[in-house]
Amino acid sequence: MLETIDLRTIDWSRAQFALTAIYHWLFVPLTLGLSFIVAIMESIYVKTGKPEWKQITKFWMTLFGINFAIGVATGIILEFQFGTNWSNYSWFVGDIFGAPLAIEGIMAFFLETTFIAVMFFGWDKVSKGFHLASSWLTAIGANLSALWILVANAWMQFPAGMQFNPDTIRNEMISFWDVLFSPVAINKFLHTVSSGYVLASVFVIGISSWYLLKKRNERMARRSILIAAIFGLITSVFLTLTGDGSAYQVAQKQPMKLAAMEGLYQGQKNAGLVAFGILTPDKKAGDGKDPFLMHIEFPELLSYFSYRNPDAFVPGIEDLIKGGFKPEFDHINPLEKGQAFSVDEKIFRGKMALEALSQYKESKTTGDTAGIRTSLEMLHQNFPYFGYAYLNAAHDSIPNVPLTFYSFHLMVFLGVYFILLFIVVLFLLAFNKLEGKRWLLRLSLWTIPLAYIASQAGWIVAEMGRQPWVIQDLMPTMAAASKINPNSVVITFWLFAAIFTILLIAEVMIMLRQIKIGPKDGGTR
Repeated sequence: MLETIDLRTIDWSRAQFALTAIYHWLFVPLTLGLSFIVAIMESIYVKTGKPEWKQITKFWMTLFGINFAIGVATGIILEFQFGTNWSNYSWFVGDIFGAPLAIEGIMAFFLETTFIAVMFFGWDKVSKGFHLASSWLTAIGANLSALWILVANAWMQFPAGMQFNPDTIRNEMISFWDVLFSPVAINKFLHTVSSGYVLASVFVIGISSWYLLKKRNERMARRSILIAAIFGLITSVFLTLTGDGSAYQVAQKQPMKLAAMEGLYQGQKNAGLVAFGILTPDKKAGDGKDPFLMHIEFPELLSYFSYRNPDAFVPGIEDLIKGGFKPEFDHINPLEKGQAFSVDEKIFRGKMALEALSQYKESKTTGDTAGIRTSLEMLHQNFPYFGYAYLNAAHDSIPNVPLTFYSFHLMVFLGVYFILLFIVVLFLLAFNKLEGKRWLLRLSLWTIPLAYIASQAGWIVAEMGRQPWVIQDLMPTMAAASKINPNSVVITFWLFAAIFTILLIAEVMIMLRQIKIGPKDGGTR
């Protein structure tokens, strides 16, 4: 069905998309979280009428604006790549994937850009109530924009609300609500935006700690830390709950990703959750080697978190390759109820689906009604494994285990650390002892880059863990790329790398300059 594509084109297209996504995600989380923190601060100003809260609000609003502007630029380039580098993907699912992206563009334009203008330039020009409403609507608009992007991404992880049209060889949406309210989409949205709230909280605490270390703007810094620590602690707890929900969905919809996240090669009942581990570097599925050089685990927790049953069997990578085990849940395809298929069986059925599609087209041409009916039945029965037809071997279905495993555990470790940080900061602030703990202030400042690392690690787990799929089970990455000259992708890769690096350096410099200046009136002690 698809033409052969140069492997260099695929590799460089993947690298270019990863580059753009990583840079874009440096800006988005701070926008999501800081917008709400600013709105909360302004709400306190409107409620109390104290000028110092207006000064605090305007300071953090300035940092929000700097970050927001550069984030928009990287996001536009990211979406363009679906048409340039991933045209086969866009053709195959464009009718579904394009809908949430279109809504995001409209919503971002009409909601964010309208009210962000009032938010920045409406001080003393509109009423306090209208300005406050604009700040809240900007925050809501930014997060709703993220909703549609994450709905599109979640659909790639779990394609729902669609059917395949053999006449156009495209997937078409049959239920917008199934796409929007997919359990994967709901958990992905809530988990991702709450991670942005935590990052923004760490950012505000870190910058405010710098002011306390410098003995500048101390009143502003203490109030900012109070708001950020409370906001961060609440959203951290929520982040933990949504993380559990996301892992539960992964266990049901993407068991290979779950196995990679835990370095689980041999399935187990009463499976333990790995708290810390060092993987055997050259471990391969089926080689008989121990997956870990050493590890510490919590007994039975992986079975419980995956299936809400501590006695449940969690399939490992080798089980998923070989099949034959009894799943703890119903697969998407009713044929697999009772016994999971091997990857080889799925490859065979994927090829049957491709063959049925070819027979359907031939029967349509010749007017063979019986052939049309038979081929359609075979196609629909085997379509859930359509993408497996493009895999060369069963081991091609295994993601990069070390990268997925270490990214996942780093993300979880840092998430726990952030919760502890928020608790300690709030405790010391309550007893007026925070300024005396200069080691903690320095630690808070250096925690800012750790928050960005945790955020990036989360996306690495989400995207690398589902490889080789660009659409789970339906289209591997190798089949999604455009048939273009690889040299053009290489050139644009380095061009984007240079542009984004310059933008990042510019943002950091502007941010640092603004932070050094501080609130315009110099703040209050």
